[in-house]
Amino acid sequence: MRRPLMLCAVLALALAGCEKKSSPPPTDAPATGQASAASDPKGAQAAGAPSPGGAQAAAPTDKDVILVGEVGSLTGSEATFGVSARNGIELALDEANAAGGVKGRKVLVRVYDSQGRPEEGAQAATRLITQDKVVAILGEAASSVSMAMAEKAQAGKVPMITPTSTSAEVTKKGDYIFRVCFIDEFQGLVMAKFARENLKLSKVALLRDNKSAFSMGLADVFKDRFEAFGGKVVADESYSKGDTDFRAQLTALKQVKPEAVFVPGYYTDVGIIARQAREVGLKVPLLGGDGWDSDKLFELGGSALEGSYFSNHYSPGNPDPVLQAFLTRYKARYGTVPDSVAALAYDAARVLVEAMKRAPDVSGPALRDAIAQTKDFPGVAGRITLDANRDAVKEAVVLKVADGKAEFVTTVKP
Repeated sequence: MRRPLMLCAVLALALAGCEKKSSPPPTDAPATGQASAASDPKGAQAAGAPSPGGAQAAAPTDKDVILVGEVGSLTGSEATFGVSARNGIELALDEANAAGGVKGRKVLVRVYDSQGRPEEGAQAATRLITQDKVVAILGEAASSVSMAMAEKAQAGKVPMITPTSTSAEVTKKGDYIFRVCFIDEFQGLVMAKFARENLKLSKVALLRDNKSAFSMGLADVFKDRFEAFGGKVVADESYSKGDTDFRAQLTALKQVKPEAVFVPGYYTDVGIIARQAREVGLKVPLLGGDGWDSDKLFELGGSALEGSYFSNHYSPGNPDPVLQAFLTRYKARYGTVPDSVAALAYDAARVLVEAMKRAPDVSGPALRDAIAQTKDFPGVAGRITLDANRDAVKEAVVLKVADGKAEFVTTVKP
């Protein structure tokens, strides 16, 4: 689902600002659930600094804590994903620690910024494994970055749970790699079925990001399933991440007169694509996936997105009491309604905490086995059961853009 150097906050270098990749890792774990090596869009945070609103305390010793790692795009074009994931994970771990932690120890997280780049994600995962000695890794949001990280986690035998990477290829990297979201095969099925059965569409065009594993995979599945349901994909155009002018592709799509255009990209591109589609006279609905999920989508796309649809992991309008209680706590802490990245990151952290409680110890093999046994877990974004491929079996929702916001339309179960 979308570029300055990675910022690493360490106490010894707080006055210096940015840390070189060759510098030694931070030595002190923080006294709260906040990262001790956090990369923050607003600047580096010193080791041992409290969570926002938290009290300063002496740094605990290694025997007092269990350290996990987190990698997210805290800066760059998809920074909302990283910030949302960090918030969800922070809230989950602070709640776990308030309830006694795990095995009498606090669970702390060390955060690094991937900048949305696979190479940065891989370097961050390597550092977390070899230098910080984390017991598990949470992240990333984007599939391309998660795949680069997964190779390092698998080689190091450190369990990794991605909250929102939907490409089927992510968990194929090995038996230490897990996810708490549905995969593109299911998401593609959901949108293809919705387009044919609910919207009664027969001709749809594609506009995909050829540099995104997420976008390419979702487009392939949608095309296959839509045509299996009797529809026809009348055109298949592409762009590359970082492009800002999509008018040539959109003009070509207009010529084949589709009834809708499936755009499985990220919100940063989709908002611009929507505006330019209307500029060239392409006024049919746009369809998409969970990469659309950000408040920034509506800022970028404005009224051009009205009447469009996308699949997602959850809807805040769901009356489920577990979800509604989470929404209340999240809004009280962060002042906003959590997006699906925040909700799934919260679930990923809670799945990890529960697995650590069940495992005989927090070694890699023990944690891997405990995570794999996750069944019917009451996540805020739906109940989670991990299958033999370490993928979550769960429902999806379809949302409609109306009056500048996403409205719940329907739920689709596996």
